[in-house]
Amino acid sequence: MNKIRKGDKVVVLSGKDKGRSGEVLQVMPKDDKALVRGVNIVRKHQKQTQAQEGGIISKEAPIHLSNIALADPKDGKPTRVGFDVRDGKKVRISKRSGDVING
Repeated sequence: MNKIRKGDKVVVLSGKDKGRSGEVLQVMPKDDKALVRGVNIVRKHQKQTQAQEGGIISKEAPIHLSNIALADPKDGKPTRVGFDVRDGKKVRISKRSGDVING
């Protein structure tokens, strides 16, 4: 079970987008990176194809998992994640509030 999953609300801890939050679009466990909506935006030169127009496009770049933290369900501040067994199921727990993280 991963600490951060697709669909989680996360807060950026370091880098140019420090303090910003967004939803995880994709997690890449092999690279220890994640794509977060609206965070770490880069401008990329795109060559024109039949399907897509050319020019400079903005898109999210992957951010390292160590630079993001899960947002606490109660107050939205960054929290560490722990694991616990409740009702015979392994669940993620917010270390800040002790609440079960949905999903």
